[in-house]
Amino acid sequence: MITRYGATRDELQNLLTTEPRYRIDQVWTGLYSELSTPEEMTALPKTLRAHLTDLLPNSLLLVEQIVSDDDTTIKFLWELDGGSRIETVLMLYPDRATVCVSTQAGCAMGCGFCATGQAGFTRHLTAGEIVEQIVRAAQHAKGMGRRVSNVVYMGMGEPLANEEPVWESIVRIHDDLGLSARHLTVSTVGIVPGINRLASRPLPVNLAVSLHAANDSLRDALVPINRRYPIKALMEACSNFLESKNRRLTFEWALISEVNDKPSDAIELAQLCRSFRVPAHVNLIPLNPTPGYSVKGSSRNHVQAFCDQLVSMGANATVRRNRGTDIAAACGQLAAGQPVQITRSK
Repeated sequence: MITRYGATRDELQNLLTTEPRYRIDQVWTGLYSELSTPEEMTALPKTLRAHLTDLLPNSLLLVEQIVSDDDTTIKFLWELDGGSRIETVLMLYPDRATVCVSTQAGCAMGCGFCATGQAGFTRHLTAGEIVEQIVRAAQHAKGMGRRVSNVVYMGMGEPLANEEPVWESIVRIHDDLGLSARHLTVSTVGIVPGINRLASRPLPVNLAVSLHAANDSLRDALVPINRRYPIKALMEACSNFLESKNRRLTFEWALISEVNDKPSDAIELAQLCRSFRVPAHVNLIPLNPTPGYSVKGSSRNHVQAFCDQLVSMGANATVRRNRGTDIAAACGQLAAGQPVQITRSK
């Protein structure tokens, strides 16, 4: 089935063979530049608008929409064709609006501290399903007088395990939604072949690596894919990416109390960055609570001390402010409707 944001321009033209070329352009502009539904495309004849609604259905069914207590984070729960569910998060900042997009229903990477990993893998998303998440979130932002400026592939799933549809969605976001590559960030737990493919792609997107440990023994336990792609191979791929793209590289580090938050862990991380000459920005995140992982995140003071130690050793490090923890929308908490701690919903 061809869906609204799964259709290419050529497929749209084939569906509307009796319409003049300028109508195709109007529809495409309406979908992507104007973020309009077919019903809202008033430049089109009423009969064509109704025809488009039937001809190009959405691929995402909205199940639930939840807003954080401070009104800055909105989480959307969607149902896909076949019954799988995914989540998308819209984060509103004073100077930008960011969509955190899912690329798979569930995840096969098996990171025990992540709610998505705890749920297991269901299926890959299509490019159209990925793009539609961004458009639907952007439509919501538009209704609030805001414009989506950034997209991060940090939602459910491992983007580089679904690299072809992810790349297709990146091209659509760049070419049709008009977001610059420097405002698109792809996250990975360390799929080395995927990083190398991303380095060879034409658009210079940003890369974020969920590192969490700077030695193979600990990372094997926290991020099981490290057994296939150990740290040395990962750092070499990151160096290759930097050399090819000259784009921002971030190491994500979820601080887990008494697991990877010791002074010795900070020393290892600083040494790792120096030894492989990878000038990454280290993004420190207190581990967010999930139902299936009993170990707690480090305290805010401990996180800041870890950050200060890294900076004192010459590392570029900051502490990320968590968004949406109260609605289970923060990093590692997306569980597609599984039981979560929610304080308020709208």
